Amino acid sequence: MKTTILCYARCSTCKKALKWMEDNGYKYDSRPIDAENPSAKELEKWHQASGLPLKRFFNTSGVIYREMGLKDKLKDMSQDEQYKLLASDGMLVKRPLLVVESGGKPKVYPGFREKEWSEILG
Repeated sequence: MKTTILCYARCSTCKKALKWMEDNGYKYDSRPIDAENPSAKELEKWHQASGLPLKRFFNTSGVIYREMGLKDKLKDMSQDEQYKLLASDGMLVKRPLLVVESGGKPKVYPGFREKEWSEILG
């Protein structure tokens, strides 16, 4: 099982999630979302695996999201356009983003919630 957390070093929620991982003895790789933003292909795979609405993958409280007026624009964009947009800037992606690869379909969760992360990490 490979666990990767895409995070931003200055994000307080990311820091909290990484501390929680360490406090609970989980091993993980950290990937800086601002320097190594996910590709559209990765985002599509993770979104489909998550079973969540695509909007959950957007950092809706982020400056870029607000500056671009995405609240009103997303509904008129196709999923492919949204994947490409998310891939264009890691700061648009909800963080931290937990990705657990174990054989087939990955388990993915955008944002940090202890209950959901505990269930995914088993």
